[in-house]
Amino acid sequence: MANTANETSQRKSSDLRVALVIPSLDRGGAEKQLCLLATGLKQQGIDPVVIVLTRDGPMRSVLDAAGVSVRVIGKRFRADPTAYYRLRRAIGQAAPDVVHTWLFAANAYGRWAARAVKVPVVLASERCVDLWKTPTQFAIDRYLAARASGITTNSVGVRDFYVSHGINADRFTIIPNGIPPRQAQEISRDEAFKRLQVDPSRRLILAVGRLWPQKRYRDLIWSAELLASMRQDTTLVIIGDGPQSGELLRHRDNVSHPNHVRFAGQRDDVLSLLPHADIYWIGSEYEGQSNSLIEAMQAGVAVVASDIPGNRDLVENGRSGLLVTVGDRADFARKTQTLLEDRDLASRLGEVAKQKIKEDFSVEAMVQSHATLYRRLFNEVALGNSRR
Repeated sequence: MANTANETSQRKSSDLRVALVIPSLDRGGAEKQLCLLATGLKQQGIDPVVIVLTRDGPMRSVLDAAGVSVRVIGKRFRADPTAYYRLRRAIGQAAPDVVHTWLFAANAYGRWAARAVKVPVVLASERCVDLWKTPTQFAIDRYLAARASGITTNSVGVRDFYVSHGINADRFTIIPNGIPPRQAQEISRDEAFKRLQVDPSRRLILAVGRLWPQKRYRDLIWSAELLASMRQDTTLVIIGDGPQSGELLRHRDNVSHPNHVRFAGQRDDVLSLLPHADIYWIGSEYEGQSNSLIEAMQAGVAVVASDIPGNRDLVENGRSGLLVTVGDRADFARKTQTLLEDRDLASRLGEVAKQKIKEDFSVEAMVQSHATLYRRLFNEVALGNSRR
């Protein structure tokens, strides 16, 4: 491997090469952040390479457009020893100074592989309050955390969750998600409602995200029906796709009506649609730091969100949005009704939210924080080698 200890001590921080390892390039929050980071690192004088453990995906186009090198390993099974060896070889060929792994599968395979080929700095990234993990998976996390250079995360809530599962708090560096300035095509309200197939006389509620249990869309469908029964003029539009799409459509048909709840599928024009929403809903059971919630707040939309750690990092109840106990369908409807009746309150919440995102969640700050961390850790290793 090119990175011998002697070479490590002689490399300048401006010459850093960083390998970012992630399970897939699907259209998800972590994948968006990794792509923003990879493209931004090039502007910081750092050479990024992205290694995809399992499969390619639509976010690949972002990396290709920025000229970021991508390697797909093709892991096929939950436990795939051949993928580990291919990953180890790919990391060795890339000869990075820093390996930064994202999400559980990449964290597990990637940290082992990076240590095996003696990468100077090995970092992981935990992006979510992962309630789905088993005791064995938490044991793997603890074992590898103690043998790596550190862990990045996007929120206090995620850090505290992993501290509660036995990882020391000093292992973590909190770097909030970044979001680019709004560059969406501006469209009229009539055009937005036409695209969503909603009557423009109705009050629009949007929810955006993958259709799977974590997001608790069944709760939102019930809440939308309760709200529509009170007002007769609201429509919840759910944007996204996922493994629950068929089940949720059947659930909607059993408890509600297409005028009250519509599914719009996966869309590329969400940023253009958001400003025309009256309210944004997110009812997730757990999150790290939701990119879709950040985008809604950036657009100045009043938010009603489940009261969980990841959402609390973004939404200050009564100031930049309203929080609701997870699963409280009636309270989602009640608080939304309050905002629909009090337009001044909704406007104030939206404006405070917009300002918060502008000040605290820029891509530039996110990229710079990562670059600073990479350089600091690499220089510490180089200094230690020079003293041997």
